[in-house]
Amino acid sequence: MPFVSDRTPGSQIPEAIRTLLAELGEDPDRPGLTGTPERVQRMYAELTDGYGSDPDALLNGAAFEVDYDEMVVVRDIEFYSLCEHHLLPFFGRAHVGYLPRGRVIGLSKIPRIVDMYAHRLQVQERMTQQVATFLMERLNPKGVGCVVEATHLCTVMRGVRKQEATMVTSAMLGTFRADARTRSEFLTFIGRTSER
Repeated sequence: MPFVSDRTPGSQIPEAIRTLLAELGEDPDRPGLTGTPERVQRMYAELTDGYGSDPDALLNGAAFEVDYDEMVVVRDIEFYSLCEHHLLPFFGRAHVGYLPRGRVIGLSKIPRIVDMYAHRLQVQERMTQQVATFLMERLNPKGVGCVVEATHLCTVMRGVRKQEATMVTSAMLGTFRADARTRSEFLTFIGRTSER
């Protein structure tokens, strides 16, 4: 069951940030911090605008009937998101491909789909699956592949503090899962091999 609140989303953020600043030992009224609660409120509104995205409006009729059945790949889609465990950013690149079944989607829509899911509190594994599932359900292609590579600041700047660690996740649906040749072609297109 989804969380429901009678408050306007984000309305309590400024007061919560004032409390956080005080709990950290800061004076929320000092000159450098007086505008911080409102700035943080605006920042979170921007970083989590994926919650308000309407998938139908996002597609906006941009799925087209085309006599084309070869792989379509959009790679190196830059994204940023917020880790739901620490509210710290993770960022990187998503690579998305699909094998059409007579329908293709407008080129700009795939990065918008990635952003819709990235601009929420996330875990990378779920985001990867959400992008692939969205395309599978909306386009009904023969298959979809999504690979996401990201750096997580919760790993870089706290905890284990590993600056070079990169997380890679994948979701392979339909023929991308069932057919090793299709999967291999996709991985080649995005500059990865099954040996990497």
